Amino acid sequence: MDKLWLKHYPQGVPSKIDCNRYASLNELFSESFKRFGPLICYSNMGTDLSFQELEKRSRQFAVYLQQLNLPKGARVAVMMPNLLQYPIAILGILRAGLVVVNTNPLYTADEITHQLNDAKVDVIVIWSQRLPILAQSLTRIPSLRYIIRTDIGDGFPWIKRCLVNLITTFKQPTQKTAQIHTISFLEALAQGDQHQLLPVACNHDDMAFLQYTGGTTGLSKGAMLTHGNIIANILQASAWISPQKLGPGDNILTALPLYHIFSLTANCLLFFHLGAQNVLITDPRNIKALLKQIHTLPPTAMTGVNTLFSALLNHSKFQATDFAHLKIALSGGMALHETIAARWQQLVGHPIIEAYGLTEASPAVSINPSDQPHRGSIGLPLPSTEVSIRNEQGEECPIGETGELCIRGPQIMKGYWQNPQETASVFYPDGFLRTGDSARVDEDGFIYLIDRLKDLIIVSGFNVYPNEVEQVIAQMDKVLEVGVIGVTSKSGNERIKACVVARDASLTSEDVIAHCRQHLTAYKIPKIVEFYAELPKTNVGKVLRRMLR
Repeated sequence: MDKLWLKHYPQGVPSKIDCNRYASLNELFSESFKRFGPLICYSNMGTDLSFQELEKRSRQFAVYLQQLNLPKGARVAVMMPNLLQYPIAILGILRAGLVVVNTNPLYTADEITHQLNDAKVDVIVIWSQRLPILAQSLTRIPSLRYIIRTDIGDGFPWIKRCLVNLITTFKQPTQKTAQIHTISFLEALAQGDQHQLLPVACNHDDMAFLQYTGGTTGLSKGAMLTHGNIIANILQASAWISPQKLGPGDNILTALPLYHIFSLTANCLLFFHLGAQNVLITDPRNIKALLKQIHTLPPTAMTGVNTLFSALLNHSKFQATDFAHLKIALSGGMALHETIAARWQQLVGHPIIEAYGLTEASPAVSINPSDQPHRGSIGLPLPSTEVSIRNEQGEECPIGETGELCIRGPQIMKGYWQNPQETASVFYPDGFLRTGDSARVDEDGFIYLIDRLKDLIIVSGFNVYPNEVEQVIAQMDKVLEVGVIGVTSKSGNERIKACVVARDASLTSEDVIAHCRQHLTAYKIPKIVEFYAELPKTNVGKVLRRMLR
């Protein structure tokens, strides 16, 4: 496909990036430590962490890990919410020449067992509150040898640390787990301070993150993201947002969990590279506290998903919140509903910039230009990124025609961990990755995502994309959330089912169907409307359609 998108790039954004600018992530980290030393890189609950403090603490943690005599490339799991310990841990792991395995702290024992076993994890850094869940899995994870526990307040000064940990323990008493031998995160740092960090040679091909996919269609798979992949995506995103001139002095609201690839790259690593301050939000579900944080330290940039923006907009205190300093609000992870985008622009005065990515792409693939966003589009391919829309035979579709979105670039994963068959199934011989998403590209190079191919509903031979129906239902004032799926009738035909969370208890299924009749052709109208108290979601708020089926 011709690179139609290049003519619409924002001024100053290059068509390509220099992937060889850094030999490894550790070299990139070293540059930021030197450039921004005394500046704040992360803050959490009013406590700041400077670049020079992060250099020291991550070095201490790296040394501790080296003292365990783990081989280069050994996997270390990190399982905690957004805390100051998070960047210390992941930078320490990488500086020790090891691989980060980000793990959702809300996982069940079975989910932990699957991921840690699949990754053959040697070490885990875990939030103490989740030790009882880990205890249920220990006998089923033979590779796990070392457990490092951390409490909420471990990143704070001594007095504040004691108070926070005491209050946290009082509110959520940790069950006894005497059978687990652990070491505290702070003790690990203290032990690491007694030795020197040994140099480790890492290159672009070395794995940096074994990042598990969201698992919206089944068991999660580990995407092998190399030092080169992550460096490329950091530089691609940095080039794209260069017109906003974000850097030292800017505050980045980091409400999405760092264990998710979107927040990991777009917040934690990108803005560390640029010298800005990531304001880590430990519990983003507490919207009242989140708005208070925004008031206390107004963000100049933020990332979010549709559900987060919706929750903010629906809070009574939102309209009193000052977003005057906000330069960019970036949305990804799931489709942004048009009603949410319109309300945000009306109340905030700036558009939400929609982007697209996936775990296998580290994750960013495309972003809208901030000066000319196309609502409904996922934007233009990033520098050094190619897209191709292909039909079921693998042939490229004409401009404007819908097919599978396929991508190629330096940010694309090495493959799936210990799964060559699955890896082969998602790559074409020419190196393009099959995303599993249907999309089209217009004559200007803007990409329009249609839906997940696996979620396609076929009604009497007609294709129905759940996103389209969801967008229509979400326009209703009495609807808070909606998920649309296909269900098979006794006759074997598919019917459309709308799973709705009502904002107003007076909403009826007849209301929903009547609204759809006004905006959709007959075969796209749901035959079934079912009301739910809440919808099952992934860790960043994407509705799990497979759980609704």
